Amino acid sequence: MGDDSEWMKLPIDQKCEHKLWKARLNGYEEALKLFQKIDDEKSPEWSKYLGLIKKFVTDSNAVAQLKGLEAALAYVENAHVAGKTTGEVASGVVTKVFNQPKARAKELGLDICLMYIEIEKGEAVQEELLKGLDNKNPKIIVACIETLRKALSEFGSKIISLKPIIKVLPKLFESREKAVRDEAKLLAVEIYRWIRDALRPPLQNINSVQLKELEEEWVKVSSAAPKQTRFLRSQQELKAKFEQQQAVGGDADGGDDDEEEAVPQVDAYELLEAVEILSKLPKDFYEKIEAKKWQERKEALEAVEVLVKNPKLESGDYADLVKVLKKVVGKDTNVMLVALAAKCLAGLATGLRKKFGQYAGHVVPTILEKFKEKKPQVVQALQEAIDAIFLTTTLQNISEDVLAVMDNKNPTIKQQTSLFIARSFRHCTPSTLPKSLLKPFCAALLKHINDSAPEVRDAGFEALGTALKVAGEKAVNPFLADVDKLKLDRIKECAEKVELVYGKKTGGAAEKKEGKPVTGKTPALSGPGGDKETKDAAAKPGSLKKAPAAKSGGPPKKGKPAAATGMGGAGAKGKKGPETKEIFESELSIEVCEEKAAAVLPASCIQQLDSGNWKERLACMEEFQKAVELMERSEMPCQALVRMLAKKPGWKETNFQVMQMKLHIVALIAQKGNFSKTSAQVVLDGLVDKVGDVKCGSNAKEAMTAIAEACQLPWTAEQVVAMAFSQKNPKNQSETLNWLSNAIKEFGFSGLNVKAFISNVKTALAATNPAVRTSAITLLGVMYLYVGPPLRMFFEDEKPALLSQIDAEFEKMQGQTAPAPTRGISRHSGGSGDDGEEEEQEDVVNDVVDLLPRTDIGDKITAELVSKIGDKNWKIRKEGLDEVTSIINDAKFIQPNIGELPAALKSRLNDSNKILVQQTLSILQQLATAMGPNIKQHVKNLGIPVITVLGDSKNNVRAAALATVNAWAEQTGMKEWLEGEDLSAELKKENPFLRQELLGWLAEKLPTLRSVPSDLLLCVPHLYSCLEDRNGDVRKKAQDALPFFMMHLGFEKMAKATGKLKPTSKDQVLAMLEKAKANMPAKPAPPAKASSRAVGGAAPAKFQPASALAEDSGSNTMESKPDAKKAKAGGPSSKAKGVQGKKVLSKPNLKEDDDKSGPIFIIVPNGKEQRMKDEKGLKVLKWNFTTPRDEYIEQLKTQMSSCVAKWLQDEMFHADFQHHNKALAVMIEHLESEKDGVISCLDLILKWLTLRFFDTNTSVLMKTLEYLKLLFSLLSQEEYHLTENEASSFIPYLILKVGEPKDVIRKDVRAILNRMCLVYPASKMFTFIMEGTKSKNSKQRAECLEELGCLVESYGMNVCQPSPGKALKEMATHIGDRDNTVRNAALNTIVTVYNVHGDQVFKLIGNLSDKDMSMLEERIKRSAKRPSAAPVRQVEEKPQRTQNINANASMLRKGPAEDMSSKLNQNRNMGSHSETAHTVPREFQLDLDEIENDNGAVRCEMPALVQHKLDDIFEPVLIPEPKIRSVSPHFDDMHSSIASTINFVISQVASGDINTSIKGLAQIDEVLRQEYKVEVMSGHIDQFLIATFMQLRLIYNTHMADEKLDKDEIVRLYSCIIGSMITLFQIESLAREASTGVLKDLMHGLITLLLDSRVEDLDKGVQVIRSVNLLVLKVLEKSDQTNMLSALLVLLQDSLLATASSPKFSELVMKCLWRMVRVLPENINSINLDRILLDVHIFLKAFPKEKLKQCKNSVPMRTLKTLLHSLCKLKGPKILDHLTMIENKNESDLEAYLYRTLKYSMDQSGSKADKDTEKGASSIEEKASKAKVSDILAEIFKKIGSKENTKEGLAELYEYKKKYSDADIEPFLKNSSQFFQSYVERGLRLIETEREGKGSIAGSTGISSQIEGTCVPASTHTVSSSIGNTNGEEVGPSVYLERLKILRQRCGLDNAKQEDRPPVTSLLSKPAVPTVASSTDMLHSKLSQLRESREQYQHLDLDSNQTHSSGLGNTLASPSSAAANIDDLKKRLERIKSSRK
Repeated sequence: MGDDSEWMKLPIDQKCEHKLWKARLNGYEEALKLFQKIDDEKSPEWSKYLGLIKKFVTDSNAVAQLKGLEAALAYVENAHVAGKTTGEVASGVVTKVFNQPKARAKELGLDICLMYIEIEKGEAVQEELLKGLDNKNPKIIVACIETLRKALSEFGSKIISLKPIIKVLPKLFESREKAVRDEAKLLAVEIYRWIRDALRPPLQNINSVQLKELEEEWVKVSSAAPKQTRFLRSQQELKAKFEQQQAVGGDADGGDDDEEEAVPQVDAYELLEAVEILSKLPKDFYEKIEAKKWQERKEALEAVEVLVKNPKLESGDYADLVKVLKKVVGKDTNVMLVALAAKCLAGLATGLRKKFGQYAGHVVPTILEKFKEKKPQVVQALQEAIDAIFLTTTLQNISEDVLAVMDNKNPTIKQQTSLFIARSFRHCTPSTLPKSLLKPFCAALLKHINDSAPEVRDAGFEALGTALKVAGEKAVNPFLADVDKLKLDRIKECAEKVELVYGKKTGGAAEKKEGKPVTGKTPALSGPGGDKETKDAAAKPGSLKKAPAAKSGGPPKKGKPAAATGMGGAGAKGKKGPETKEIFESELSIEVCEEKAAAVLPASCIQQLDSGNWKERLACMEEFQKAVELMERSEMPCQALVRMLAKKPGWKETNFQVMQMKLHIVALIAQKGNFSKTSAQVVLDGLVDKVGDVKCGSNAKEAMTAIAEACQLPWTAEQVVAMAFSQKNPKNQSETLNWLSNAIKEFGFSGLNVKAFISNVKTALAATNPAVRTSAITLLGVMYLYVGPPLRMFFEDEKPALLSQIDAEFEKMQGQTAPAPTRGISRHSGGSGDDGEEEEQEDVVNDVVDLLPRTDIGDKITAELVSKIGDKNWKIRKEGLDEVTSIINDAKFIQPNIGELPAALKSRLNDSNKILVQQTLSILQQLATAMGPNIKQHVKNLGIPVITVLGDSKNNVRAAALATVNAWAEQTGMKEWLEGEDLSAELKKENPFLRQELLGWLAEKLPTLRSVPSDLLLCVPHLYSCLEDRNGDVRKKAQDALPFFMMHLGFEKMAKATGKLKPTSKDQVLAMLEKAKANMPAKPAPPAKASSRAVGGAAPAKFQPASALAEDSGSNTMESKPDAKKAKAGGPSSKAKGVQGKKVLSKPNLKEDDDKSGPIFIIVPNGKEQRMKDEKGLKVLKWNFTTPRDEYIEQLKTQMSSCVAKWLQDEMFHADFQHHNKALAVMIEHLESEKDGVISCLDLILKWLTLRFFDTNTSVLMKTLEYLKLLFSLLSQEEYHLTENEASSFIPYLILKVGEPKDVIRKDVRAILNRMCLVYPASKMFTFIMEGTKSKNSKQRAECLEELGCLVESYGMNVCQPSPGKALKEMATHIGDRDNTVRNAALNTIVTVYNVHGDQVFKLIGNLSDKDMSMLEERIKRSAKRPSAAPVRQVEEKPQRTQNINANASMLRKGPAEDMSSKLNQNRNMGSHSETAHTVPREFQLDLDEIENDNGAVRCEMPALVQHKLDDIFEPVLIPEPKIRSVSPHFDDMHSSIASTINFVISQVASGDINTSIKGLAQIDEVLRQEYKVEVMSGHIDQFLIATFMQLRLIYNTHMADEKLDKDEIVRLYSCIIGSMITLFQIESLAREASTGVLKDLMHGLITLLLDSRVEDLDKGVQVIRSVNLLVLKVLEKSDQTNMLSALLVLLQDSLLATASSPKFSELVMKCLWRMVRVLPENINSINLDRILLDVHIFLKAFPKEKLKQCKNSVPMRTLKTLLHSLCKLKGPKILDHLTMIENKNESDLEAYLYRTLKYSMDQSGSKADKDTEKGASSIEEKASKAKVSDILAEIFKKIGSKENTKEGLAELYEYKKKYSDADIEPFLKNSSQFFQSYVERGLRLIETEREGKGSIAGSTGISSQIEGTCVPASTHTVSSSIGNTNGEEVGPSVYLERLKILRQRCGLDNAKQEDRPPVTSLLSKPAVPTVASSTDMLHSKLSQLRESREQYQHLDLDSNQTHSSGLGNTLASPSSAAANIDDLKKRLERIKSSRK
């Protein structure tokens, strides 16, 4: 047992490996418990067992093994790492478990295998099980088969791949072991359940008895589709759905799903092994097949027939075989052999499938021609052959050949072709049968249904019926416009009978959605818009082709072909629905017309039509017109009416008035009636005849336009032009052409038959009359807008003079875009508008390609020429090639028929003579241009061999091949190339040149496609092998191409394809796939319709790519939506290759292009703040890396998606650098126009730019830096401040670039760093740059050191972080650097510091090595510059490196404020005492980002905060960086500079932590209260104020909203802030230091606080508000009056401009201004009037008269005028000398107003002027009485009663009483209220105390005072009155402070009860009293107000200035509670202080 106890102590994992089986058993048991217990699937515990699980399973002891299996099962089920063990464990199960006798072991083994499949490891398990089938032990084989069967039955055939299983099935049936055979049989039955008959072919060759048994079993299998019952981990949604269905009871809606999911899953063909037959052909086959004896030929064919019976054939070069079979079919006289050859072709097509597609084009015409045979078995064989061939290609590809045969004279051929078309249509879906294909087919079939032979007609009906069923009525009806009802019914009848191959689904969809494409699983169609139409006109021989050009032959005949073909969609576009049938009505006889007309026209009218008197005719016309105007559309017999008009005299009418009316009526009829082409035919001739008439011409044109709108422009235009040119009148011809030019602009170019026009235009150009020629050239110009440069090709043979005129016209049109059509749209409402537009694009492109007259060069490619090209002698070969070149050159444009040339050229591509190869390539390039899109059919036999040439070892040959491939792809689009296996076969070749060129080409082309054939997947395995190629270039190209493959195939498919790789390769490839996933571009947006018109000056080539793009991208509409939004490929989208590009234009995508016009940056409210929060909360990755990993890029992309325009984002994250350049160009362009957008996305923009720093491309880098320079200039203009988040994720990466080798780049980066100091504090920049000096790159170190020098030079020593000493020590280390430039830079920097700081530098640097020190001293000596006196610049002075701002408004407004913020920020971090330098650990630091966010939120939350921009400047200020522990409150013992200590304390004030802030305030307050220390605050006032109002803002935004925070804390903080500020503003010398910008923000903050209703709700909120009132008064009184006035003006202006600002806010600002105006007389001499007037000027500029008139409130303007009035009064004409700072005085009315005011005051007499001035100055009081007020006392009392002079008045009264002690002041007091009397008495008493020095007032309220500030008197009345109500007066603030002292002494004595204060809101709503009121009124109102307040506070000891009319301070806190409160606070304060000592 000893042993036992030993192993018992071991940990579990060691027990499991123990040599004793018991120990292992125990280990397994415990492991099992452990595995079941661990909840977290990612627990580290799992990893311990990774290597052991195999041992669990393969334990040699059977008992232990069982337990081990259980544990292993639990492990696989629960551990996330279990997948790594799949291979070894599965193999262990197969070899060591399946052979166990115990059933339980096998069961567990099976469960483990299934569990692995469930955790997505199916492939590996299946591989091991299949290996197990080769085991010698039958038990193992049986168990493996059983496991496979179970897996299949549970997981289904999607997860278990059947192909490899089916491969081994026949072998299992041959096993000697019965058990194996039986198990195989069960497996076969299970497989049959999933794939049905697809299983039959592979099992055809097993023993017939077994087969029979199987057949019997198969019959029993239920016909219901099997369902997956167990699901992978990734399929949990499916699982839930399945369980839900089970619960509901079966098959609620599951049926459909499975139909889609399971049924099309397996194709028998896929399961078969391909057979190679070419080598098995009899050796003499090619001789025999040419033999004279038919028996020998038959033998040869029979040999082939046997071979092609193999169901799947290996791909290879079947060209020769197909060629001989084709020859037999076409030429052999023995019909039996024809049938046999057809069977062989059918077999080949079936066995090769898609791979046969390349030969289809050659064979189809031959087979169709052969249908002339009557013998049924031949016809049947040919039908089978052509049907099999159709499945290998697409209708698009063979449409040319089919259409050509349809005009054959032989009825059988026509019949069979129609039947073939009908059968082919059945395989189509709406998406693979677009209008462009339907159009030519319908046109041809319409002829067949009118054929004389009944069988042809029947076949035609069947084909049209099938088309109708497949594509839906909407698509087909336009082409059936001219079919009479009987035939139409017949077509519909046929349509109902049609059974579609794709079952009901497609048909239904087609009908429901009316031809909206349904994602078909058929192979995609190909062909750009271009060649569909080419087939149309060019390829139809015979009459049709000539139709459009024909000029005679009567309307009906001409109209039909026009409508059906040449007019490109005329029918389709115009008449939809019920109007369809009316496009052509039958002609009515004149009698019928008269009857119909008589029914609707007055009788008199009809009689007078041909009257001899023109007046009667005119009257008749007027009646006619009235009648027409009143008729309903449905009742109007158009044809009858126009025939009446055409009756004699008809169009020969001689009176022009009658004629004008007549023409106008025609226009009316055309507009109002259902006007048919028949009616048009009646009138057009007459109209054309009159179009040149001077008087009637315009009416004729109007009528023609109306007809064009009714009957389509294409038809009308063709008729009109033909008629005009059949006359001789040149005026008519030129006017017709002019009309046409105009009409094209109005209607668009859709469907116009350019060809017909071109022939007429040529006639016109040859005309003798210059007007006709000019009109023709103008028309060509208009056509050029739509058609583009190819138009010129038709006129190249014109005379040079004419050609130059045409070119000049085209030149004018260059760059213009075609106007959007304005007419021709109304008729087809609803959906059809789109179709029209789409067709327009398609037609134009087609027409151009289509109209080029193409020559057939087939007959020139003679057998002789072909043999020349193949000659042994290279010279003769060259001659042959030269001939081909000249043939193509002569022909210019050729038809696709080029005979045997392809084969001949193909063999030259691998010519041993490279010069010939190059020549061949250039011929092929020529061929592509000459043949246009039709070159498509030669891609497989000529294009792919060109790709092979890309593997050539010679560079120039490869370049030529690439150029050729590109020329071809431009014409054909990419689809042809990607279809089939040809491309993958090329990639498979292990030729490094071929691979890199081909991958490079694919990487270029794939991103432009919107969908690709699924065959692209075949390239993936070879792509993976390229990723590991020996050649580095191949690997690189493969990596570059990876994202583009993924963009189309999707990550899942690509990852799945790695399954077949070796494990090592697989991991590498998967890593690369992950990387590529991040770079995966979005699929390109569908082409927008604008492109058809914008062709403008594009080169001809532009055309084809447009069409090519459209074609490859052919993806149906339904799919286009997801396409545009997500770049997700895969899924159905990669299968659907539907419609041609034009269809893609349907609505969802029309947006794409228009979007480019919208903003590129979308402002998301709070978006930036949210992103910062996410980053702070670690929800997203912090932007911090050495090189950007994919997850960063992906993250940025996601973040950008919501706020950057989609198309721009695609450019920004494109793999190609040129797109980045494009994106940057767009961003530069939009920078000015979208400032707010840029700022709202700034963090993302900067992050994206950091990614660009990692690009290797210099052009991108230069562009990035250019953008950055502009961006930072803009930000500094906008006074924006970078947030910490933005700075830290951008600056470090910018600094990397300072080390670039290129000088220009370094310069730019330095310039940007320079500009950044304007938007980010230099002190913080310093830290980042200091980090940059640690780089390994010496250039970067040197540049960073230089930059540090510049910072110190510009901003003084305070920028040095964390302290000057540390920073300098750091810099000094670089003096010993090994790189010379770095040494120099370090020395220069320290010299710079020396120049600023003097000898102290040496102290700060500390110890240096002698060598370094001597170098430094030497350098200092050399630099002769002496240290400057001031170490830090004055605050007001702009740092010298900032941009020069002209010394006007922006300077005043921006200068100090901006400076300060950066100064403050620099200084804030300046805790440089040694004891405080410990940095706080990260987790205890303040959360800067958070504070920042809250600050940012100001904008959104609070409408009153107007000052966005200025607030933003200070945003960063909010961020204290408390890297310091406590600071001693005693400033004396600080051994570092006092300034930096103060900086640090101030930085604490702005802290987000309330206690820290209070401590800081306490310290500042202590300094302010000690007179001898006060001066140390000098120079820090702005900084302190910024910190305090930041703190106020922080409270407002953050603390107040924080539910968790104790509101008492907030009150405490408010008290401290206000107290400290009151203390500060009592010290006048300091108060005056506050700069304008800071005062503005301070006032903004205080007024916002006054208006914050949340404050009142606080416990002591009322007192807070009172204290604020007091503080505001102090600020107004004590601060620098110029700065104050300036600040208030700016604040007022901003509050009025801001829409969000509340009117109350502006009102309070104005009250402050009035207060300032009142004290103007005293302060006028100390005010800088120039600055004030500049501010007024800027104000008036922002609010010109017009704008002010719109304002509801006139008070602001009156306020301003009052100010100006007062200034004029005080300064007189001198005021005009103070306009010096205004650059352009005309920009506002200021000067004019001043002149007016001066003039007015001059004109008035003294007293009156006085009075007016007062009135104008809205001083709110007039003289008290008009009676004489000569008495001194009256004057004194008046002063006491006025707001501004109260103090003065009381002082005078005191003096007066002292002087005349007997004077009686009673009479003056008795009229006033008790209030006023006691106030005067108290005032006198106070002065007395003061004079006699009884209570010398303490110099500061300090913290204590501000705590008592809870009872600081302030207004009970409104907030508005608190700052001086318009109708109230108030005392100067100093009075309050004096009272305050007394109050403080008395506080504890009185126990007055405090009444409740009315809510601020109600008080705020009191209307403002008119600005000017008589003083008597005022007195009354004052008194009544005072009375009220007296009643309210009877018990109060009114010993403070509450008697003051404004009611300032009518409430006092209940003194006892206040006293208690004060004591409490005092105690707290003492505690704080002592704790800090």
